[in-house]
Formats: sequence, C-alpha cells, structure tokens
Amino acid sequence: MAKSNPVRLRPRRRCPVCGKPAIQKFHPFCSARCSDIDLGRWLSGNYAIPGENAKESEDAKENGSNKDDE
Repeated sequence: MAKSNPVRLRPRRRCPVCGKPAIQKFHPFCSARCSDIDLGRWLSGNYAIPGENAKESEDAKENGSNKDDE
C-alpha cells in the first residue's frame, strides 16, 4: 500500500528563525535547534509583550486615579 500525502489546507510557512521550510514535527520551526533558539530568546527577554510600566501603574493606584474613570 502506497503512503499517501496529506492534503494541506494552508500554505507551508517558513521557519521564523532561519527561513527554511517548517516541518510538522517542530511546527512552526524547521528543527529542534531553531525551536531552542526561539525559546532562549523568550527566556532572555528578547521578546516582550507591551504593557504598562509597573512604576506608572503603582503611582496611579497610590493617587487613587483609575484610567477607566476618565
């Protein structure tokens, strides 16, 4: 019996680290190496989700002002 290829509903994407075609096993990366590189970037703080400054947030709470009240 011949092995059939799955029908892809989405186009193949490139690895966000090196640009090679992604492999299902390491999706969305092409290898365990690129996956580890990305994890290292997250853990070292290279990637960050924007948010409020902690100091500004504390000052607003101390002053009793709330952005939702404005």
